Amino acid sequence: MARYLCIHGHFYQPPRENPWLESVEHQESAYPFHDWNERITAECYGPNANSRILDEEGYITRIVSNYSWISFNFGPTLLAWMERSRPDVYQAILRADADSRRHFSGHGSALAQAYNHSILPLCNERDRRTQIRWGIRDFEHRFGRAPEGIWLPETAADTPTLEALADAGLAFTILAPHQAAEVRPPGRKEWRDVRGARIDPRRGYFTRLPSGRSIALFFYDGPVSQAVAFEQLLSNGDKFRDRLLGTFDDRDGPQLVHIATDGETYGHHHRHGDMALAYALRTIEADPRVELTNYGEFLERFPPDHEVRIVERSSWSCSHGVERWRRHCGCNTGGRPEWNQEWRAPLRHALESLRDRLVELYEQYAPPVLRAPWDARDDYVELILDRSDAALAGFLERHAQPEILGDGHEAERTTALKLLEMQRHAQLMFTSCAWFFDELSGIETVQVLGYAGRAIQLAAEIAMINVETPFLRQLSLAHSNLVEQGDGAQIYNMYVVPQAVDLSRLVAHYAVSSLFSDYSERARVHAYLVDQIDAHYKSLGRSKLAVGKVRVVSEVTRDHQVLSFGILHMGDHNLSGGVREFQGEAEYEQMCEEVLGAFSRADMPEALRLLDKHFLELTYSLRSLFRDEQRRVLDLIVGTAMTDAEGLSGRLYEAHSPLLRYLATLDFPLPPPLERLADFVLNTTLRRELGRRELDFSRIRTLLEEADGVGIELDRVGMGYALQQALESAMEQWAERPEQLGRLRKLRRTAELAHSLPFEIDLSVVQNHYFRALENELPRFSEQADRGDPVAIEWRDEFRALGLALRMRA
Repeated sequence: MARYLCIHGHFYQPPRENPWLESVEHQESAYPFHDWNERITAECYGPNANSRILDEEGYITRIVSNYSWISFNFGPTLLAWMERSRPDVYQAILRADADSRRHFSGHGSALAQAYNHSILPLCNERDRRTQIRWGIRDFEHRFGRAPEGIWLPETAADTPTLEALADAGLAFTILAPHQAAEVRPPGRKEWRDVRGARIDPRRGYFTRLPSGRSIALFFYDGPVSQAVAFEQLLSNGDKFRDRLLGTFDDRDGPQLVHIATDGETYGHHHRHGDMALAYALRTIEADPRVELTNYGEFLERFPPDHEVRIVERSSWSCSHGVERWRRHCGCNTGGRPEWNQEWRAPLRHALESLRDRLVELYEQYAPPVLRAPWDARDDYVELILDRSDAALAGFLERHAQPEILGDGHEAERTTALKLLEMQRHAQLMFTSCAWFFDELSGIETVQVLGYAGRAIQLAAEIAMINVETPFLRQLSLAHSNLVEQGDGAQIYNMYVVPQAVDLSRLVAHYAVSSLFSDYSERARVHAYLVDQIDAHYKSLGRSKLAVGKVRVVSEVTRDHQVLSFGILHMGDHNLSGGVREFQGEAEYEQMCEEVLGAFSRADMPEALRLLDKHFLELTYSLRSLFRDEQRRVLDLIVGTAMTDAEGLSGRLYEAHSPLLRYLATLDFPLPPPLERLADFVLNTTLRRELGRRELDFSRIRTLLEEADGVGIELDRVGMGYALQQALESAMEQWAERPEQLGRLRKLRRTAELAHSLPFEIDLSVVQNHYFRALENELPRFSEQADRGDPVAIEWRDEFRALGLALRMRA
């Protein structure tokens, strides 16, 4: 009796990069993390690369990679972010695929994914082909092999989509059981109706395509997948394992029990879900009755002989097919039943009309610069993956018209890149998440409107044409459920227009932030390079002045410009400045001389007047800073005021703290002004103490006791995160020089403090380091300790004590 088991995780996040900056900006809702990608990586993607298996007392006995033993796919845009921001997790995922090939007869467990999660049955044929080609090429670039299978966004499928997969050389995909329509066993002429999820999921199937090709299809087990995702099955690893094993029946012949869920189920949606998965995988691996496999290996061993027809235009998350992504079909998240999703249809109509207009512009303006414009778009993924000069030269050699390759044709080459970028954003603006949720003004929908905004800007630069007005006219027909948000056009103007960046605004950001940061002569500002040609910085009391000229280059389109700037900061939030195209050396020198002279005389009104004269108007302020830098600069500006407030509040609190403690012992409610005072002082002081490079353990404990004594609620999430960062910093310092006993002792004390405090702290990064030291460092020091070396004996004792604080045994 051949029993096989496969667990698939679809790991995906919508792209969150600012479309102009190519980087993710701060997202307050992800607190205490910088953004949601960081948060979900900490809760899910990282833990599944290093998942814990515990003993009966709750101590960690093994750290394993779940990815090595399951089937999985990662969204290409998510992997692009991870490669930049969490290379440790990124590399662990790549290693896991290589490991899985050793486990599963040479078949890697990673699957490709259509590039940016567009609903392929709703794409036109050309866009569907690009989505698949970009997804495959991204996979090959990262995993170093061709994919055998692919994950369809939302498992949305129809015959043209399956035909496109087969045409691309893909062997299989995974669908939901209710996407099967009819099945025909081998040797039979009649078809059996299996609609309503009545297909047997424990075998593979194939479907014949109009071209004469075929593709294998796997229909996952619906009830078990549902239980994993929504019914708390991951609350217990034994229950999870038993439910999986209980799905086999007594038939002869091979059976494949397989499930598919969002990968975020294992850790983000269900806390410690990765550990339930790790435990189930290890116990199943040890069970002689069943064998773990992946789809590629099972397909090679047992080629499907049952034919299937699918339900056309169906998906796993909409009972109406693919209507969730184009109209108000009734599918929603269920959080606000009084809302409607009538906005979905006009949103799609507006974006499709924009796409079609951009196609017209592309076909008009691309032929003079690109030999085969649509082939160039399909190959543009090579530049998305590698923006280097060498990659650009190779791409242009393959696709540019020969006459624009020589000197003097930079403008034409930039036009070619702008056209391709316009098409890239026209792809990104159909990311499915924009329609999935309940409200038009949600961050996912605003994100795709941002891509539309960037495409519109590029169209204007290429063709000097306004495609924004007709787009907004159509977008205004999409109405928010929130009165204050209005319609789609208002949402676009509120949230997208302020994001837009041109070279002038980029230089304004650079100039303003240069008053608070030291830039090198060449600085990278998000997706731009800024070369400082000349600059003058002056300070006078609290006032600062910056004037200069720079050359700015987009690393994406290679668009460039020389601009001059002048910024005057008169303390606090009082900052004004201007940026303009460089007007020549004489005008620039006159501006510098006049403005610097007025500033040196402390004549700030005159300095402002001169800046206004030379830059025509002063349009830039602290609002011109991009979000992350704006937060940093405002923290610096507010810092002085906060120091004053903390000093005054601290003295006031000290004067009244005995009374507050006495009132607390009587269970007498604190007067609101005094309660707010205590809340501010204790939270602020404790947060500052936890952020110090050298922690004062006694002081921290005293503050915690004080907060408990007066009944103040602490920011446990933020403080736990601060202590986690302190612990990770101490671990990194020790890992650089593991023989340093002093660093080990400090690390142990910090870990013991973390263990004793009432904060929830993620110890996974520190535990991962410890586990590596357990394998690589402990044997060496134990050998020296066994020979009587007193330093090695103390080192081993400290190391073991650290392990106990981290819930690990050495």
